[in-house]
Amino acid sequence: MTESKAMILGLKGPEILPEERSFFEAERPWGFILFSRNIVDADQLRALTADLRSFAGDRPLPIFIDQEGGRVQRLRQPFAPNYPPGARLGDIYRQDRQSGLRAAWLLSRIHAFDLNRFGINADCLPVLDIPVPGSHDVIGDRAYGTDPVTVAEMGEAAMQGLLAGGVLPVIKHIPGHGRSRGDSHLELPVVDEPLEELEATDFKPFAALNRAPMAMTAHVVYRAIDPDHPATTSKKVIADIIRGQMGFDGLLMSDDVSMKALAGSFADRTRAIFAAGCDVALHCNGDMDEMTAIAAETPLLEGRPLERAKAALEGLSYRDDADERAIRDEFEGLTQAVA
Repeated sequence: MTESKAMILGLKGPEILPEERSFFEAERPWGFILFSRNIVDADQLRALTADLRSFAGDRPLPIFIDQEGGRVQRLRQPFAPNYPPGARLGDIYRQDRQSGLRAAWLLSRIHAFDLNRFGINADCLPVLDIPVPGSHDVIGDRAYGTDPVTVAEMGEAAMQGLLAGGVLPVIKHIPGHGRSRGDSHLELPVVDEPLEELEATDFKPFAALNRAPMAMTAHVVYRAIDPDHPATTSKKVIADIIRGQMGFDGLLMSDDVSMKALAGSFADRTRAIFAAGCDVALHCNGDMDEMTAIAAETPLLEGRPLERAKAALEGLSYRDDADERAIRDEFEGLTQAVA
């Protein structure tokens, strides 16, 4: 594959169907994302990721997954233990800052061990959203805390743990989903707080981690910035806040195009995503009709977006020589000691 389209796609099941194979060969997605429906057993998962890599030719292929811990963890037993959510790690941080930071790094390094074993090399983590009283629990205990310093420091530690294990992190959901009172999977959340409050809270962790290789947008309207469009399709949010004020210059991907927060046809959604300034569109559910409509409106990955994609993939070239058993033992001991 010499040229890729600026999209990350899912697939229906545990193996690539003939129609999917033909579609992927013709449309050349830059990356893929896996969910629990794609996982049966260890051998099957390794075979699937190897098969997906065949579409990339001689370039690295990012294969994404949501592996946070807690409610959002696609690899579970017997593939990986059930890990604590971000809020549990935040509890450790609030008792002892250094122990909390170490726990966040260790768990991400463990995620990297788990994912590398199956050929998965990108994790949609860390969550940098800050929930507030009364907000929807779509973020909830996925967050490290309720203040920007905790979230930024824990997020940085988690990001570095993934990178140490040769797994690419994705900070989410930029510029902040924590105070939304709706679930963007099901509806379009609207945030009414003034810009000054958002700058003092929600935006700070993303600005602190603005050197992250990749970020995922929030399907959330911020009335103080752009009352008519969610961040994902807002030129103003992306140019003025994400690229401008926050200084993020990594690869910017949309959240899932199929979520109900976005309006219009899939062609309309895709055009709006790229017109707003996203580098890559993400589609997760593997629906062939939806993917066909998205692919028809997705440009080649070229120019500055291609430069950002190449820079992100450089993170795959490094992996430390940490001992897995020692890392797991340290994490278990730390989480038990700080109860």
